[in-house]
Amino acid sequence: MYERILVATDGSTLSKKAVNSAIAMAALTGGELVALKVVPRYPQSYFEGGLALQVSEVARVEKQWADDGQAVVDAVKKAALAKGVTTKAVTVKSDIVSEAIIAAAKKHKCDLIVMASHGRRGIKRLLLGSETQHVLTHSHVPVLVLR
Repeated sequence: MYERILVATDGSTLSKKAVNSAIAMAALTGGELVALKVVPRYPQSYFEGGLALQVSEVARVEKQWADDGQAVVDAVKKAALAKGVTTKAVTVKSDIVSEAIIAAAKKHKCDLIVMASHGRRGIKRLLLGSETQHVLTHSHVPVLVLR
């Protein structure tokens, strides 16, 4: 059925539910798992909310974010391997999470994307946006959304 499943995670409690479901589905279908964490870049402009920091400090912050992201996907890989599921732990640097998820699914030849949704509505959705909605409407790969 599904040979390679991409699961997008941010390490939150909600995304852990999506991770557990993706691991169970991969185990059930005999598929592989690609655990993805999208890591932001440090904002460089005052208009983007960034502070004027030295280049070395920005590099240190970005490295810390990347290391934290790698720890998140490594934990997914460990949990999946315990269930007998072959897993690839991937971090990607991008400011646009939804596009990074779609690109990673294409790059790793995934045939399903699994992700969580906060289920925001109204003004919260307008202000905070919906990465899940963007993935749903722009992905050419089926998307399983868990709430």
